[in-house]
Amino acid sequence: MRRYTSILMLATISLVSCSKDFIEKNNPNGTTVNDFFTSENSVLLAVNGAYSTLRGSDNIGENSGLYTDERSDDTGRDDAQSNAGEPFQFNDFSLLPGNTYLKRHWLSLYQTITQCNTITTNIDKVSFANQDTKAQYLAEAKFIRAMIYFHLVRKWGDVPLITKTLNSTEEITANTYRQPQATVYAQIVSDLKDALQSKLPDLQTGAGVGRASKAAINGLLGQVYLTMATTFDNNKAENLTNAKTYLTAAYNMRAFGKLSEISYADVFDVSKKVGNKEMIFQIVYKQGDITYGSSIAANNQALGETINSQKKALGVGGNVKHDLILDYEPNDLRKTFSVKFAANTQVQDWFVTKYRDASDAAGVNGYGGNDMPIMRYADIILMLAEVNMLQGNDAEAITFLDMVRERAGMPLYAVAKLDPDYKAKYPTLKLAILHERRVELAFEHQRWFDLLRFFTTKELVTFFKEKSQANYGNAKLSNFTEKDRYFPIPFDEYKLNPEKMYQNFGY
Repeated sequence: MRRYTSILMLATISLVSCSKDFIEKNNPNGTTVNDFFTSENSVLLAVNGAYSTLRGSDNIGENSGLYTDERSDDTGRDDAQSNAGEPFQFNDFSLLPGNTYLKRHWLSLYQTITQCNTITTNIDKVSFANQDTKAQYLAEAKFIRAMIYFHLVRKWGDVPLITKTLNSTEEITANTYRQPQATVYAQIVSDLKDALQSKLPDLQTGAGVGRASKAAINGLLGQVYLTMATTFDNNKAENLTNAKTYLTAAYNMRAFGKLSEISYADVFDVSKKVGNKEMIFQIVYKQGDITYGSSIAANNQALGETINSQKKALGVGGNVKHDLILDYEPNDLRKTFSVKFAANTQVQDWFVTKYRDASDAAGVNGYGGNDMPIMRYADIILMLAEVNMLQGNDAEAITFLDMVRERAGMPLYAVAKLDPDYKAKYPTLKLAILHERRVELAFEHQRWFDLLRFFTTKELVTFFKEKSQANYGNAKLSNFTEKDRYFPIPFDEYKLNPEKMYQNFGY
């Protein structure tokens, strides 16, 4: 079976069913890979295609919160129409293997991996005038592949690990089976370490914004090691040491002095996104463009409101759980910027305002210019606080924690913990860091992964069970059990080979 890619879609591969749903069949109207990879520019188009796949709401783009934020205690769906549909299953912890959104997410992530595999498999067919250019394209493909496998392994656990183009049904059958998490993590680490050997810039600027950089690779590698330290019992100390090494490397590449030099609101201001010094890696959207414009501002806006977009809202917008609202400390400017209460009688609830573009350039159709932050420096700083806390270096951990609190105008930790309310809610440094990550990174698709990292599965069950149902919304906290640590394998994948694509516990 030959591989195909579409020139019209910037070399983005379209996936349809074969012996496994995430491996594509022949496209008789497509261009074969052998015909496509003929020049340096063709490789660039393929790499651009890999970046392009990230935009989708079923991938990791701006509107993919269904698979992250809505799985957590930050956002949800409280309108009757959504409650009757499949999206509600994610936050209600009633997710079924046959859920079509679950399958779409799985397929989209493997589409990106297939695109990256096409590049890594075929790049040697092209002659490059400068080998550094080849190394850069290869590094970008490996960075993207590692990032997507990181999503897969945290959401599903054991997953098929494919790192090359498969050219026949026999190859597909031999390679498409679930592999242990440790094996998947080893590949992620290998890809990222390979990518670090390139001559990518420390940080991307200008036209390069939205592409991989040394800071992004170091930051992701640090997060991977940090996650491994909390996922596997063995090598915890070594994984924490490695996490600190790579997170520190990313932090030292910043183009500013203190975090407080950068206003929190400025980080998300579309008029200031060019030259945004806090962003490390983001998915770029084009203001005013019907195809590449951002829709997150308009989608989050509630009926009767105008703060996010000129586009008239018809629904409840980006629903925010009261559980999160109550987690903001008094006078936290991040609350004022990130959420708002919609007074309309049909809403009467909080909605997301963190992403805004009510400019004339975005217009009444809401084609905004917001970029989706995947990694920024406050995230790196708080992970450094987390690593040091886990290593027993509380003083250093607090130093990093205070960097973020200072920028937000909040009392430093030594003062905050003297407040009886703060001390009661966050009795340990660990819970204080988790809280800070929640309010700092709200709606940036981080919360669910933070919960998985901070708690064992049993602890996570207890964490959810102790929450107030009244503050959680219509989704039922009582549904949460140990099975909800992972998504189920999509039924169409499982049924093709129940032995090799075995189902996750509880499904």
